[in-house]
Amino acid sequence: MRPRKDDEAFVDVLDVLLRDGAILRADVIVSVAEVPLVGIKLTAAIAGMETMTDYGLFEEWDASRRNAAVSRRQDARSKPDRDRPTFDELDVGRSYTGADDRADATK
Repeated sequence: MRPRKDDEAFVDVLDVLLRDGAILRADVIVSVAEVPLVGIKLTAAIAGMETMTDYGLFEEWDASRRNAAVSRRQDARSKPDRDRPTFDELDVGRSYTGADDRADATK
C-alpha cells in the first residue's frame, strides 16, 4: 500500500480537535548524575471554546468576557455619543442658506 496525499485529512483532524478536544500531559525531570534538580509538569488542552466551556475549562474567562460585552452594550445605549455631531449640527434635512431664495429667483 502506497502512501497518498489526502487534502481532507488535515481538515478532519482539525474538526475532531475542535469538536472533541485533546489533552496533552508531560512530566519532565532534569537530573545530573542521577540527582533530580528540576521537575516540570505540563498540561495543555486543545479544543474549541464551546468544548472547553462544556468541560468546565475557561468558565471564569467565558463569564467575564460575556459580562464585559453586555456592560459595554448597556453603556453604549445609556450614554449619548458625544464625539459624533448631531443631525442638527450637520444641518441634515435643511436646505442651504439662500438655496430657497435662488429657487424663487429662477421662477
